[in-house]
Amino acid sequence: MSTVQQPDPSDRPARLTVGVVGAGRVGPALAASLQLAGHRPVAVSGVSDASRRRAQEMLPEVPLLPPAEVLQRADLVLLTVPDDALPGLVAGLAETGAVRPGQLLVHTSGRYGAKVLDPALRAGALPLALHPAMTFTGTPVDVQRLAGCSFGVTAPEELRLAAEALVIEMGGEPEWISEENRPLYHAALALGANHLVTLVAQSMELLRAAGVEAPDRMLGPLLGAALDNALRSGDAALTGPVARGDAGTVAAHVTELRRHAPQAVDGYLAMARATADRALAHGLLKPELAEDLLVALADGGDGTGKPGTNGTEGTR
Repeated sequence: MSTVQQPDPSDRPARLTVGVVGAGRVGPALAASLQLAGHRPVAVSGVSDASRRRAQEMLPEVPLLPPAEVLQRADLVLLTVPDDALPGLVAGLAETGAVRPGQLLVHTSGRYGAKVLDPALRAGALPLALHPAMTFTGTPVDVQRLAGCSFGVTAPEELRLAAEALVIEMGGEPEWISEENRPLYHAALALGANHLVTLVAQSMELLRAAGVEAPDRMLGPLLGAALDNALRSGDAALTGPVARGDAGTVAAHVTELRRHAPQAVDGYLAMARATADRALAHGLLKPELAEDLLVALADGGDGTGKPGTNGTEGTR
């Protein structure tokens, strides 16, 4: 049986020329995804040697140019700079006349909505906030990970369909976030993704200290199952000594952490207290078992009746 050959995206006429300002990990991946959808990357700006190498790897033959020249060439411009640099960049581009009327200006900051692009809006640009809820490596694998990735979308109502269409073309799923909810939305993602990396890294360090030769292999199935259960069942997925009210085990944990990894004590206590509160609120932790557990957590596991201080004197 013969197979139907899929058309090469390069054979299709380009619909939009695409520019990237800020060749960090995100911009080149999004531009490469738009290229697969038939758009044409035409210019990239990058400051560091690493960003320039990344742009050349992800977008070969696309010239590296100053930001103002990127805007001159592109119908759609991706502003993929750090959050704190975004307001100044937008203001500077607008003040220098680099922004063209009718130009799509897209930023990928999770923190900001569309209002940060107001200076460009006044210059006639069409502002979109498209934040991919994904962690990026700066390698071609990022393009594959965008398939099914949710994007936090904020834009003027009249541009909503255009914003959602761009996300879909990149293989993503648009999720509308109101302007006022952008900071809360971003905090939620940082709480889950960024802190997860810290917790996993700490756990691997402790397992190595305990003599485990392959902590990643040990944690992989466990954490994968825990994440799947949490996404499916929420707080009902809680397990372990805190949810069971096993105060003696928790106190023993803290004692060992003070001895071998005092830098991890505060994090363990904070997460254990949060877990206990949620387990109590959802009826998983029996009230009669919670008292001793909460005393152990308030003591910091040292039996003094005072909050723990990572094994040192002073305030938390």
